[in-house]
Amino acid sequence: MSIRLRTIAGLTPGTTFTVTRTFSESQVEQFADLTRDYNPIHFDSRFVAVKGLKAKICHGLLVGGMVTEVGGQIGWLASGMNFRFKRPVYMGETITCTLTITEVDEKCRARAEAVLVNQDGEVVLTAQLTGRIPGKAEIQVLKQMVEEGDPTNGLR
Repeated sequence: MSIRLRTIAGLTPGTTFTVTRTFSESQVEQFADLTRDYNPIHFDSRFVAVKGLKAKICHGLLVGGMVTEVGGQIGWLASGMNFRFKRPVYMGETITCTLTITEVDEKCRARAEAVLVNQDGEVVLTAQLTGRIPGKAEIQVLKQMVEEGDPTNGLR
């Protein structure tokens, strides 16, 4: 079931979502262009060698942005994100993000935790998130959007 359909059905503590992505050199370049982060750790093999890494790495926030894929599908309005970068992510690695809702109150304020692991099962990043999940009115709109084919959703 899609993230949007699970959101329409209702989000409760323990609800878990999983997404997977493989990061390419092209995506790193696009992220650098958007953020203007041209740290040589992402682009220059000499700099990477001096740092003692085996290859150029992805931007941490590009990888951390996987939580926003889930949040965007939910319609989560973020108020806080706390990232802990555990290991570098190399271009070409496949990362799996598992996001779990941990708290939801009567005003739709929510907390979630995310764990991101590479294809070898190594934790590369953890995150704690706070914000608001959709209430009844927003869920009705999400339901209508899905019924219309979700035309503004690039992941449909």
